[in-house]
Amino acid sequence: MAFLKPGSIPIRHGAQQQGIRRACQVARDVLIRTASQVAVGITTAEVDRFAAAEIKACGATSAFLGYGRDKFPGNICISINEEVVHGIGGPRVIQDGDVVKIDVGVHYDGWVGDNALTVPVGNVAQETLHLLAATEESLLNAVKYARDGWMLGDLCHSVEHHVKQYGYSVVREFVGHGVGRKLHEEPQVPNYGKKGERPRLKAGMTLAIEPMINLGTGKTRVLEDKWTVITLDRKPSAHYEHVVLVTPDEPEILTARGRMFPKGVADLTPRPVSELGM
Repeated sequence: MAFLKPGSIPIRHGAQQQGIRRACQVARDVLIRTASQVAVGITTAEVDRFAAAEIKACGATSAFLGYGRDKFPGNICISINEEVVHGIGGPRVIQDGDVVKIDVGVHYDGWVGDNALTVPVGNVAQETLHLLAATEESLLNAVKYARDGWMLGDLCHSVEHHVKQYGYSVVREFVGHGVGRKLHEEPQVPNYGKKGERPRLKAGMTLAIEPMINLGTGKTRVLEDKWTVITLDRKPSAHYEHVVLVTPDEPEILTARGRMFPKGVADLTPRPVSELGM
């Protein structure tokens, strides 16, 4: 949703880390409850309205509503099948076989939480389930690189390296990002890159890592609504996102939830979203 200007990467300590940790937990809870509503026959507007009520009930506000020059009109992003990201809730009815991307961002007590997942609905094609499992796998693999002293380029490279083995493509026009007081902060976190490329990660950085992976071409275009991004070949896309805190030890996933595909591509039976809560 944003183009970032080069600058310093914020480092958070103590109470600041606790603030973003709470915001991310709110975002995680809203995401799981909202994604649990996705079902055949429900409109994307109904899902958006449910999320709005959940965000309000948590004492938070949407980090997406009214965002940007073109004022994003949704409370969440909800994108189906070939829609990659930034879909807007409306009259579209969710169908059997769809894959629905839910992206939730909140402002809570001065901090931002941001996370996303892709929900398979009913009888989804096996090749599409494989795409979802590989995308979630690439996210969790990338998290392992969010370590103090390691290079951001290694993290970014790991995503594309992982999904290319399955013949999938990464979206290059849209990337992950730092997150904290604002929805989009430094650094940009692409899903591709060169090993060893700076900046060097430091404890206290908070990164939104979000692989956007396509079954076919990585090329995309934006629809006339100025927001919704679709794959150029109209093949399915998957999107999973976590906010991760870089620490002196193991990376901490601030939006931690259960895995949808616990065995990755080895078992394409997805867990119900309702079982992903921590």
